[in-house]
This record gives sequence, structure tokens and C-alpha cells, in this order.
Amino acid sequence: MSGLKVLLVDDQPAVLAALSLLFDVHGISTLVAKTPEQALNLVRSEELGVVLQDMNFSRDATSGAEGETLLNEIRALDPDLPVVLMTAFQSLEAAVRLVRAGASDYIAKPWDDDKLLATVRNLMRLRELSRENLRLRSSGSRARAELSREHELCGLVYASAAMHDVVQLAAKVAPSEAAVLITGPNGSGKELVAHIVQANSRRKALPFVKVNAGGLPDALLEAELFGAEAGAYTGISKLRIGRFEEASGGTLFLDELGNLSMMAQMKLLRVLQTGEFQRLGSNVTRKADVRLVSATNADLRAAIAAGSFREDLYFRLNVIELHVPALRARADDILPIAELVLARHEKSGGQRFELQADARRALVDHEWSGNVRELENRLQRAILVCHAPRITAGDLGLEAGPAAAAPLEGGKPSPSQNPAAPAEAEKAQPEPPQDAERAELERVLVESGGVISTAAAILGVSRQALYRRMDRLGIAIERRLRG
Repeated sequence: MSGLKVLLVDDQPAVLAALSLLFDVHGISTLVAKTPEQALNLVRSEELGVVLQDMNFSRDATSGAEGETLLNEIRALDPDLPVVLMTAFQSLEAAVRLVRAGASDYIAKPWDDDKLLATVRNLMRLRELSRENLRLRSSGSRARAELSREHELCGLVYASAAMHDVVQLAAKVAPSEAAVLITGPNGSGKELVAHIVQANSRRKALPFVKVNAGGLPDALLEAELFGAEAGAYTGISKLRIGRFEEASGGTLFLDELGNLSMMAQMKLLRVLQTGEFQRLGSNVTRKADVRLVSATNADLRAAIAAGSFREDLYFRLNVIELHVPALRARADDILPIAELVLARHEKSGGQRFELQADARRALVDHEWSGNVRELENRLQRAILVCHAPRITAGDLGLEAGPAAAAPLEGGKPSPSQNPAAPAEAEKAQPEPPQDAERAELERVLVESGGVISTAAAILGVSRQALYRRMDRLGIAIERRLRG
């Protein structure tokens, strides 16, 4: 394991000796404290992965109040440090309440060695990943800050290298007049990237006009894009200015491009080829002086092969392609975006909310098929249903994904392992036979050169989920695979 240590806090020397021996046999370094004061000093001075603390420290104390006080003081010093409570039957109710309030888990005395080791190892790995993510976010923040000094980023928040590459390229190509095609799944932030292109272009002070191209029926498309004279068709009694004309000198953003009909594609291509258009009902030819930025969640190459999208239009639109990855492929962005959503809520006059450690883990581990839009939705839900300024995993209402169906070590979780938070427990999903799953995962790891972030992107899961799957299947870290 890493250089992180487990802090054992108990007033009984026999308990400390037994736990120290258990962890030492399994290669886990420990520190011991007999009092809350000693424990807090070690939290301040040592590199800790998990705190395993008793609930009572004074003779004849059984209420668990001392353990609650110590938990709150540890969380004040290090909110992300996992704390596991050890409790006898008398303190069970208090332990359940504290888990709901932010403790990572609890273990009943007398403890089961295997369950205790599995719990601690799991939390140690999560602590390692959290620290790694913090380093990456810090590096990403510096890169973002440097980029934002020279370019307008339109309020985009990110920490991942993948998103930094997208934004950096967007800012680089923005001053050109090249057509830009932004691809990526629904809700991933394509429109915000389009704003970055426009805001850093030579046309930034001129109109930025958005139109949902895929939402227009053919009967209205021409009038919407190119305009119409009064009386050009039934129901129009006055001049209608089209979007190309409205965006003159500026930028036209065509969203949901992949939904255009073949007829609509032909009309759009004609304007792009000639730079000219006519309003419906007019013989006057007008010039289209616009920078075109378009976006789609569709696979246009597949659509071309299927005969549903014109290849010549594709090449007109795709001089520069900016691909926005799905949120699950850039897990480092999840928490910064979540914090931004909560900060905006507070700024608009709402209450300040804080994400608890279990909520942070749940956010990072979720697959986010709905991307940023789904993340914002879940946070809005949590704000409405939580009972305090602290948002827990249960408040998010996330459905479990298969990635978290088992702990890192010790096999599948027991239903009784954490009965304190049934709403937060992740439901096990049917899994393929382990041999087949292991073979597939090893193939992807080899294909990615052992780079965890690349393998996670290929599989469509977060890096944390991939680490857990590797541990569950007994797959060594990437450098061993290479050997």
C-alpha cells in the first residue's frame, strides 16, 4: 500500500495492540492514540489514510458523545479524511447517526478481521485517489489560470487534461475564420465551447446568433435561416429577418446539426458554397458574412456511411473539430463543476451547501450518462431534499452503477456492512463471468499502454471505478501488466 497510515484511536491498550498486529501482518502502517487530544495532534502532523476510532474514551462512558466530538474535530481539520467508527452495541444508534452525518463507515465490536481489512483498504485507496485528483486538479487549475489570462473562457470550469486540450484548441483556432464543428454527447458543454470560440474571435463584439437547426421542419427552415418577405407564404404579414442576416458580421451557431433533413442539408450547403442567399419571396441576392460554428451529438461519419448526411457538407462544416468528452471520461471535472453549481446557488440568494465526503465519492463514481446537465439536475434535487446545509450521497438520489458493486478487497459487500445508509448503498448489477471480464479488462489496459485514464475512457467509466474493478478481479497495476 502507499505511505499513508491508519490512525487507531482507543483507550484500551489491548484493542490497540490487536488492531496494530492485524494491520502490520497485512502490510498496513499504523499510528496509535489513546486520547482524542493525541489523535488530533497526529491528524495535524501525519499523512493519514484512514482514522479508526472508538466512540467512548472515558471510564463508564457509553453514549458515544466523545466519539462524535472527536469526529467533528477531525472533519474540521481534514474534511476528506475517512473516519471509521468502532462501536459496541450500546453506541450503535449513535454510530448510525454519525455515518449519515459524514462518517465513512462503522465497525461493530468484536470486529470481523476480513470485513475490517476490506473496509480500511477500500477507504485507503479512495484517499489515495482523492489526493491524486487533488494534485491533478491543482495542476489543471494552474494551466487553466494561465490560459484564462490570455483568453476568455466564458466561465467554464474544469480540471481535467482532456477538457484543457479542448479549450486550448478552441482558443487557438478562434481568431481564424475557419468553420468549427463541435462534437460530443448531449449535455457535455458544447454550447459553452462555442461561446469560447466566438468570445476569442475577431468577431467577438459582433452578433452571436444561435439556432437549433435540428428542431426546424423543412417548411420553416428556409425562412428561419434566410428570412422571408411579407406575403411570401400563408400567415406571414411582415418582413422576417433570417438568422444568417441577423448574424451578419458575427458568428452563427447551428446546434443539433445531425438532425437536419437531406433537403435542409442541401439548402445549407448552397449558402456555404456561394456565400449568398435570398429571402423567401425575394429575387435580391444577399451576402452571408458569418463565421459558422456548428455542434452535434451524432456520429456524422456513420451518418455519411448510412447515406443520411452529405459528405460535402460535412467537410464544409468540419475544418476544425473540437470533441467534448463525456463527463464520465473526465472525472476530474465532476467536483469542480458541482462546487460551481452550489456557489451559483448561494450567490443567487440561496443557502450555502457543503458536499460531504460520501456525496463527493458518489458524484465521482457515478457514470453520468446525462453528462453536465444530469449533474446539475442531481445537485438541484439535493438542495431541495437535504435536511441541513450538508449534502450527503442519499440526497443526490443517484442510481447505483456496476462499477461500485463490490469493494476493493474482500469480495462482494455484505448487505449488513453499512446498514446505516441503505439509500446510499449501490445495487449490484449482473456481471459477466469473471474470466471473460478479466480478459477484456486486461486487453483494454494493454491497448491503452497501461495508462489508467486512457483505459477508463475506452471503457466509459471513471478512473476510480476502473481501479476498483482491477482490484476486484485481482489485476495488478499497469507497470506489472507491461512486464
